[in-house]
Parts: sequence; C-alpha cells; structure tokens
Amino acid sequence: MNYLFEESNILTSPYEAFLFDTKHNNFPIKAHWHYFMEIIFMLKGTAIINCNNEEYILEPGDLILFHPRAVHSIFTASQEPLRYDVLKFDIDNLNITSSHTPKLSSIFRYAIDDSCAPVFLPSEVFKNFLLENLFSSCIEEITNKDYGYDIRLQALISSLLIEILRIWRKNGFNINESVLIADDSDSLYTILQYIDKHSHECLKVESLAEKCHMSYSYFAKKFHELYGQSCKDYIEFIRLSKVKDLLLFTNFDLNYISQETGFADCSHLIRTFKKKTGVTPKQFRIQHTINQDNFK
Repeated sequence: MNYLFEESNILTSPYEAFLFDTKHNNFPIKAHWHYFMEIIFMLKGTAIINCNNEEYILEPGDLILFHPRAVHSIFTASQEPLRYDVLKFDIDNLNITSSHTPKLSSIFRYAIDDSCAPVFLPSEVFKNFLLENLFSSCIEEITNKDYGYDIRLQALISSLLIEILRIWRKNGFNINESVLIADDSDSLYTILQYIDKHSHECLKVESLAEKCHMSYSYFAKKFHELYGQSCKDYIEFIRLSKVKDLLLFTNFDLNYISQETGFADCSHLIRTFKKKTGVTPKQFRIQHTINQDNFK
C-alpha cells in the first residue's frame, strides 16, 4: 500500500540542512508528508512544486515553506538539472521566546491556510536578506558539527523564520491578535498518520474521534481549527493524493487504483477526481506524462 508519511527521528536528528541536486539524487520527489517543517531555497532550474493541492513555480532565488503535515511533491519544469538548498527541522525544538515573540511553533501553526501568510515567497520580497548565505551557513554547521553548532543552527533558523514573519505581517498577518491554538491536541496530530495508513479502508469520523478520546462534535471542531478543513475532506484529500501518485508513477488501471485508495469503485473515483481537479484521472495521467516527457 502506498504510504505518504515519511519516517524521521526528530528526537535524535531535529535538524537537517543539505544541497539537493537532481543530477545526483533520486528525482522527482513523490508526494509525502512529515512532522517537521521544511524550507526550500531554489538555486538553479525551474521547479514545479505541489503543496496541499496548490501548484507553485519556483525560479532561482525563490523560497517555499512546507508546514508540518503538509503533503508536497517536487517536479521539474526545465531541461537543466535542479539545484536547491533544503532545511528540515522540528519547529517545536526552537525555544527562542521573549515578551515580544511568542513561541514560533504556535505562531506558524496559526498561520497555516492564512491568505496573509503564503508559503511561497518570491526572491524580491527578501530584499537585503541574504538567503543564500544563510542556507550555506546552515549546511556548513550541520556538516562540521563544531562546538555549539546546534545553538548556532537555532539562531540561523530563527532568524529566517522571523524574516518570514515580518514579510507576512506586511501582508496583513496579525500575530498580536492571533488566538493561538492550545497544545492540547497531540492526538489530533498523530491521527493524521493513522488516516494515511488506513486511507484505503472505510474510515468513519466517529471512529477517529473515539481514537482521540473526544466527542464527535469536539473532534470535528478541533480538526477544522487545526487544518482548515473537515476530517472527511482531509480523508478525501489524502486518497486523491495517493491516486495522483499511482497515476504518475505506475501503470495500474483505475479499477486497481480505486481499490487501493479507498474509493467505493472506479466510477466513484472518476467522479470525485474530476470534481476536485477539473479533469478525469485518464486526462491527468496523459497531461503529466506529456509534460514530463518534454523536460527529459
């Protein structure tokens, strides 16, 4: 069964920083999600990045941020190889707070799906902030692991996040009046992994609420607060993400794909897919096969 969750050990490795080059690394990057935050800084080539069903085109100098639990994938839109810097980290591990700055993890959790806090940030919004130098410094600290490297990494990452928050504030994102979500929902975070693993089965929201030891109404309310959509819609989103993955990277027919991804039958899959994407699964497979062939 196709599983979108990417394993990581954020307890022993709360930070990663590296250069990704499609000439030397496996590519494209299939749809996946994880519990840590990820930031990509584009160096060379043009990338097509899909994050939670939104598509973004990244050119050199552009940056994109993947919130924890965001489903994302990366493809190429150019004939030349892609090169980009990657930062992965557990935002809950950043303990820099002050009277003027609440816990960063709480602020970024509140920013999810806020139109004033876009995950894609073009190069021009950073002005004099030297992104390339910051990412290079992070990679150097991770590579050398010199004395105090973790403290310096926290400072570098926090500096980047503060710069992003300042850009968002200029867009209208109001931190001071944010009703920050209370951290009483660990079970709601871990339930996403259960949904991912069992999305091919018959999942009922009532049963998921029971697993979180919540009433149906409280579970539904808290789920929508955290993820900006109903649990039912999220289950459908995960199933469709797996459908797209199978359409792009396998030759399985629609009957098999519908069975593997939790749809009642092939017709149900086609109706749902077209409603959400505007094209049929067959049209989606043909279009993306042609696009990828053009860039080989």
